[in-house]
Amino acid sequence: MRVQKSATTGLFAAILMFSACAPVKRYHPAPIVPAQTAAQLESRTLSDTGLKQFMEKSLGHPLAAWPIAFWTPNELARAAYYFNPQVQIAEAQAEAAQAAVITAGARPNPSLSLAPGIPSPYLFDLVMSFPFITAGKRRIQVQRAEALSEAARFNLAAAAWQVHSGLRAAALNYFLAQRRLRIAETEETLRSRQVEWLKARFAVGETAKPEVDAAQLQLLNARVALRTAQGRISEARAALAASIGVPVAAIENIHYSWTSLDNPPDPSRFSAAEIRREAALNRLDIRQSLAQYEAAQAALQLEIVRQHPDFSLGPGYQFEEGNNFFTLAFSTVLPVFNRNQGPIAEAEARRKEAGARFLATQARAIAQSEEAFARYRAAFAELEEAKKTLGQMQNVQEPAARQAMNAGEEDHLFYSGVLLQSAAVTTSYLSVLERVQVALGRLEDAVERPLEPGELPPLSLNPKMQGKEHP
Repeated sequence: MRVQKSATTGLFAAILMFSACAPVKRYHPAPIVPAQTAAQLESRTLSDTGLKQFMEKSLGHPLAAWPIAFWTPNELARAAYYFNPQVQIAEAQAEAAQAAVITAGARPNPSLSLAPGIPSPYLFDLVMSFPFITAGKRRIQVQRAEALSEAARFNLAAAAWQVHSGLRAAALNYFLAQRRLRIAETEETLRSRQVEWLKARFAVGETAKPEVDAAQLQLLNARVALRTAQGRISEARAALAASIGVPVAAIENIHYSWTSLDNPPDPSRFSAAEIRREAALNRLDIRQSLAQYEAAQAALQLEIVRQHPDFSLGPGYQFEEGNNFFTLAFSTVLPVFNRNQGPIAEAEARRKEAGARFLATQARAIAQSEEAFARYRAAFAELEEAKKTLGQMQNVQEPAARQAMNAGEEDHLFYSGVLLQSAAVTTSYLSVLERVQVALGRLEDAVERPLEPGELPPLSLNPKMQGKEHP
């Protein structure tokens, strides 16, 4: 009877322990079907209601109209944060790093050992063991996990910045491609008219055949340039769609606005020391590298305190031949053969490597910022000269030629020649403007913050991406 009662008691205790171990969360499969994901990607549009909610939340104000009539680089960047898969990958990594903090702080579960009736039905062992973590190891594990989580949040912000930078470059190429297309269309029209006028003159003997042939060759070249410009529009549009994360069809019929494109900020607004300090202290890769160094510090501290062994303590019960025995079990690892020297040395080396990586990252950031600022100042000075030349052509020479033509002093052929010269000057101006904007983009990349007036920064370091729900 005592045997049955003791066995029943032990079995009841075991049932209680195993019921306490019941799962608190169950697995739910989330299969990926390539055909469905491809269809979702192809159906993305910039009129998506989820995008509207995300943009209003990230911009901090309701949108006056939806869909947006004229998309600015700021709004296109928000669409890219919403759709671009690179941001989603970094977001998932940040969430995993945040979950690792929970893992690091979890208390170890006790263990239960049950050995009934073997080889004799009059034997029964029940042992429970509670582990004890010594020397603050769990606290240090949490510190290391928090540092890695901080690094993952900076990685998320860096991913958002990369999307911002890529979107800016793609938008710049597309805006300039549109302008170059208009110039190519104008040149092709003017060359066609010149050929018609020269043919009419040749018919009455007022011009020579080689002049007509030369004009026709120039017209052929203009038509080739026009076809090239049209092709570059398609390429630039495809690149812009890819940087946003939508199909080309989603942006084919939308309108754009970049009011500050021709007026980049004057470099005199910034000082070299300000740019250098911004790069050395606030760049995301530097802050991420610093967080990784703190994680290496905590990892070394953890290996050092692991020289102090943990132990387990718990009660035990044994039934043998009608007798009840209660015991107190203690177990630990004896640091006899090693005191964790190897892992400590490895952790010290990794901390040294993390420190060297931080210094290398900081030195690279300073060098990049100085080089980018020098290039931007030089390009901006070149743009100022190009603006003067373009202004001289459009505000002085073109009106003078038109006035001379209207007064009968010159003919249409002369005036079209001046307009072609103006188109050539405009083309040169666009090349300079492109160099300035590229240099500005590299300077922004060097400090990882917007420098143009009205340009909004990327999203915050919140791993939840401000409550974003991905499409």
